[in-house]
Amino acid sequence: MDSMLPVSLQQFIALHRHDDVRQLALEASRYPDVDMRRALVQISGWQKACEKLPSWASTEGIIYPEKISLEQCSSEATANYKLKIARRICAHRHERLADLTGGLAVDGSTIARHFNHYLYIDSQKQLCDIARHNLTLLGIRGFEVKQGCCEDFISSLPHQDMVFIDPARRDDTGRKVVGLNDCTPDITMILDDLLTKCDYLMAKLSPMIDIKAALAQLRQVVEVHVVAVDGECKEVLMVMQGNGWDNLVPMRMNTVNIRMNGEDEVFSYNPAEEQSSTFLLADGLGEYLYEPNAAVMKAGGYKSLTHSYQVLQLDTNTHLYTSDHLIDGFPGRKFKVVDATSFSKKSLKSFLADMRQCNLTVRNFPSNVAELRKRLNLQDGGSDYLFATTVKGERLLIKCKKA
Repeated sequence: MDSMLPVSLQQFIALHRHDDVRQLALEASRYPDVDMRRALVQISGWQKACEKLPSWASTEGIIYPEKISLEQCSSEATANYKLKIARRICAHRHERLADLTGGLAVDGSTIARHFNHYLYIDSQKQLCDIARHNLTLLGIRGFEVKQGCCEDFISSLPHQDMVFIDPARRDDTGRKVVGLNDCTPDITMILDDLLTKCDYLMAKLSPMIDIKAALAQLRQVVEVHVVAVDGECKEVLMVMQGNGWDNLVPMRMNTVNIRMNGEDEVFSYNPAEEQSSTFLLADGLGEYLYEPNAAVMKAGGYKSLTHSYQVLQLDTNTHLYTSDHLIDGFPGRKFKVVDATSFSKKSLKSFLADMRQCNLTVRNFPSNVAELRKRLNLQDGGSDYLFATTVKGERLLIKCKKA
């Protein structure tokens, strides 16, 4: 059982951890001998972990911090993706990992499974205490916890096979920030020192980050990973090669859409080749329509998609693709084209005659979804999919069914 909580409090938490937290808070007067605030933090944390960190939730005795740390931490699925990266690029280097912004240690403890020694650093005493407790329960070997600002440890840091850093993306008022210079720590200010201390540096950045701007501020980046889960972009990872290498590996852009109930969608391309290649455009609409997933849309690589798959782009500014034969491996949603029409009143009237609802998407179109749905008088839902787009200057409405 958990030595950080009194036995009586542990028993109360175990008895009520399936309860509605808000209702339990309202009934606090019924339990005068219970430290209800601590209990609610643990019950709420466990309930959140059941969804986000299932292996943590199934480990008896795990301590959860305040809500903000759980909101900001990675999911188990995205942490496992980072472990895959570490195992690949550090296949023969698995002695030391340093996590400079430890937090709840979801990422660090997961990546640490590839390494013999794991150094956890965080400025908050409570999180350090929780990490010491949880890392033992999670079976992490050779870990060391240090409290303080990571900048104070860099100069004395032994050489690491990998350094992981996840700068805090909130300012002093709690407002969310995105840019590298607004996060804590500002990785651009410590980058030179960090690259002398490791073979690889992995930085976790906001899913809203301007990738091009971040690349301009960093150096020796060999891999960019845009990570989505079930169609929602969650984070951007940048892997930098430490000093002491004879040659830098050419940079690759990688996208993954982690599908919790299916096979992950993975797409990788060379940004230099994307820049120099040409658009492969369709002469018309084929039998099938494709919409790239959120990770691909964030990363770009629109021309590379047409060179990697047997699809053609509808227009240079319309990130929709088409083919006459179904391409199963395309990284995104796939549809069978049913019909298409222009936006003339006469065409729209017959096209929408029997339609009352649909799933509507706009791509390279002057109206947003809400405006267009109101104009077309269509409810949300159903089995029909409509794409409003622009091809060669003409507004089109494309009706589809899921392939």
